[in-house]
Amino acid sequence: MPLKCFYTDRFMLSLPPAHRFPMPKYSRLRERVVDEGIIRPEDLMVPEAATDEQILRAHDADYLEKVKSGTLTAKEIRRIGFPWTPEMVERSRRSSGATIAACRTALVEGFAVNLAGGTHHAFRDHGEGYCVFNDSAIASRAMQAEGRVRRMVILDCDVHQGNGTAAILKDDSTIFTFSIHGEKNFPYHKEQSDLDVELLDGTGDQVYLDILEEGIQRALAMSHADLAIYLAGADPYEKDRLGRLKLTKDGLRQRDELVLGLCKARGLPVAITMAGGYAQDVEDIADIHLTTVKVAAGMI
Repeated sequence: MPLKCFYTDRFMLSLPPAHRFPMPKYSRLRERVVDEGIIRPEDLMVPEAATDEQILRAHDADYLEKVKSGTLTAKEIRRIGFPWTPEMVERSRRSSGATIAACRTALVEGFAVNLAGGTHHAFRDHGEGYCVFNDSAIASRAMQAEGRVRRMVILDCDVHQGNGTAAILKDDSTIFTFSIHGEKNFPYHKEQSDLDVELLDGTGDQVYLDILEEGIQRALAMSHADLAIYLAGADPYEKDRLGRLKLTKDGLRQRDELVLGLCKARGLPVAITMAGGYAQDVEDIADIHLTTVKVAAGMI
């Protein structure tokens, strides 16, 4: 059964050059998964936009209204990191919709991919760090509301803590949050996930993989989940501008094999999102995300 992927780059923001970082990686990734024969064109799909009802399970009504109407304050817009436009709203809805679609598909087929997503810095009442809506929280609660699952686990391997996810879900015992991230990296005020693993600057492949395996095993054992969302950030990469870790591309491939392999061994379906990636060369970011998709496709 071929791997299904959902993409949103056709809704990409029309931004001046100063605000385009880190957007170009998404269209490049979509091109490469098809050009390199990993995904058939017919298995690359545009998702529906997340509805107000779905978003409001994770976000405050006042915040959603400000995003929709373009009445965010200048401070709120700076915190998000790019300017408000109608396209920004649509793209943010579609990105959450892609994670919802990937979750539904993974429950049937084992694995599915959102070629964007992983917007884990969005809080209930504000966005930050290039994140408007928290797709992991929205999709998790959508799956529960639809009666598809009872318990979820979010496995966040972006180099930055999933602070918004942790805050939104802190009192929800049905959705387990795991984050492995740089101790001294953004966000400088950390929230409390169900399980946080903090890493020293300069952590390399083997130390990272050993710590990760223990953390994922604990998260899977503690969560008793029916479905996982895996944030496969490209930003632990040694050449990432914002990462501060020292993982190689091969180390990141082993990371993907480890996380997805442990989930598969438990019969746990996985929806995969791309999360962060900020290397100077966009092809490096695309390479890392592409490898994540390859690993998932090999496990179908």
